[in-house]
Amino acid sequence: MSFKILKTAGNARRGVLTTPHGTIQTPIFMPVGTRGSVKAMTPRELEELDAQIILGNTYHLFLKPGLEIMEAAGGLHNFSGWHRPILTDCGGFQIFSLAKLRKIEKDGVWFSSHIDGSRFFLGPKESIHIQKVLGSDIVMAFDECTPYPCSHADALKSLKQTIEWEKISREQPMREGHLMFGIVQGSTYRDLREESARELVKIGFEGYAIGGLSVGEPEKQMFECLDWTVPCLPADKPRYLMGAGTPKQLIESVARGIDMFDCVLPTRMARHGSAYVGTGEIIPVKAGRYAKDFTPVDPECDCYCCRNFTKAYIRHLLNVQEITGLRLLTIHNLHYYLSLMQQVRESIEAGKFEELRAKFAVL
Repeated sequence: MSFKILKTAGNARRGVLTTPHGTIQTPIFMPVGTRGSVKAMTPRELEELDAQIILGNTYHLFLKPGLEIMEAAGGLHNFSGWHRPILTDCGGFQIFSLAKLRKIEKDGVWFSSHIDGSRFFLGPKESIHIQKVLGSDIVMAFDECTPYPCSHADALKSLKQTIEWEKISREQPMREGHLMFGIVQGSTYRDLREESARELVKIGFEGYAIGGLSVGEPEKQMFECLDWTVPCLPADKPRYLMGAGTPKQLIESVARGIDMFDCVLPTRMARHGSAYVGTGEIIPVKAGRYAKDFTPVDPECDCYCCRNFTKAYIRHLLNVQEITGLRLLTIHNLHYYLSLMQQVRESIEAGKFEELRAKFAVL
């Protein structure tokens, strides 16, 4: 693995991360493909948008299609037709999101499948093995994502367990050249965030993620957690903020030294009939006021959607439940996020990041 920082602007970094399936220009946004597909998008369309890396999810891909099919296919790249880098979450977020369907034990977690109720066990050994079968370029160590709010006592108990799971994760065999990132936890407590970061650095990973944020805490608190955590992480390793966020949150996180992001917002908002424009404003294209609006979703955007279609037409498609409507908005929103990261990279290179940041200032 190589991660090279090419330019800095304050704490913001412009870098290049090398993986077995290609290089990634950072800061980067990673579209979410939980079940092996970014919703409503084909791999070719993602490539045309210049998506450099996408996500998959260990928990969901283990359940369907399952490891037997994944092994027979030769991994997720071959199975999905996506041949650029893939990062896979470890399943730790499902400990949070499927809290009613799991029981935590010392060695891992017993889940009752959200599909058919069948019980199965997922721990650090199992999670890393699944990700190895998937052929993930970037494997995430197994952790527990705590809810918000969370008491200090509960967060401490969870953190101690997470550190042990991440130690075990690091001991598991990996494919040659593939990378493993540790995940910082600790809820919204400074002492726990700093302890988590220090312990992970002792273990040693190719990169470091910050998890357990964007789970309901106030935006100000999320930024505080970054302010506490980032200085504790190695400057020569990539830093990944998991599950965040809005365009403004991405800009502010880059300003704090974050290199990688993922979030379901661009695809989810598209499926709900809304589009991102400008400095992160949201246009509810499905709303009645756009019924006779024959202008593009964003006149300043050069994506396929905005070059060829109007708000009125897309609104019509959404209201008659034509899948093309949400596909067009998905193309636009992903283009918006990926182009935003391109603007960030260019602004750091040109020494103008603070000018860009000022346009997205969080009030």
